[in-house]
Amino acid sequence: MCDKDHFAESVAEYEARGLVTRRQFGVLLAAGAAMMLPEVANAQTTSEREVEIKTPDGTCDAYFVHPASGAAAGVLIWPDIFGLRPAMRTMGKRLASSGYSVLVVNPFYRVGKPTATGATPIKEMMSFRQGMSPATDMSDAKTFVAWLDAQPQVNKNRKVGVQGYCMGGPMSFHTASAMPGRIGAVASFHGGGLVNDNAGANSPHLLAAATKASFLIAIAENDDKQRPNDKTVLKETFDKAKLAAEIEVYPAAHGWCPPDTQVYNEPAAEKAWGRLLALYGKALA
Repeated sequence: MCDKDHFAESVAEYEARGLVTRRQFGVLLAAGAAMMLPEVANAQTTSEREVEIKTPDGTCDAYFVHPASGAAAGVLIWPDIFGLRPAMRTMGKRLASSGYSVLVVNPFYRVGKPTATGATPIKEMMSFRQGMSPATDMSDAKTFVAWLDAQPQVNKNRKVGVQGYCMGGPMSFHTASAMPGRIGAVASFHGGGLVNDNAGANSPHLLAAATKASFLIAIAENDDKQRPNDKTVLKETFDKAKLAAEIEVYPAAHGWCPPDTQVYNEPAAEKAWGRLLALYGKALA
């Protein structure tokens, strides 16, 4: 739901319910995202580097992090509307410490490198989406997964996972559609536009249902209130396709997973994180 800035109304609602406070958010930003995520049990030592990846449309800057030794299943992360930033790097590193080789990309590379946080007004980010479309999602996905597969830290005998936040949800579905034989697991967290009524057969949920991946779809409760039928459509579509799909509405606001947003909800984010690890543990084994 990145087509409008509703974080302010979400913050107000969740403050009233005692689920988030502006003071907590201020402490979060002051401390830094890396300090705010719970530690990973049995965390592996990781190695990280900034990388540049040539695509048909230019050069994408990205962050690659992986276990310090051995080869692991690859994972592609599509960020939310605020793009590649410290919070997303922290989330990628946390996943790498759980045993995955993770690429977090700047989806806005065609326009530039925004310096945003989870508190940046969404209207300030919309111009960075120029030139992006389902077709560019799929083209980029093929390039990024091929780049992952070319790295010695990625085990090519294991399927690749893809996860997205906010606008990254449908981008993850497009990734699975672009590479149905390579993508084994897809996770969408507060993804906007998974069911696109105006796209017909090209709606992200229908494209994804034509793959052989397993899915985790975590929906924010305020998104569900706006489009209450989407969860039913998603369930019926994936059931008909005989694909494993965990679909759940979380008691949290749109944007609750990244630790730098104003509606970050740690209990709900940790539940979503646990379900992600369960998905990858089964589908990428």
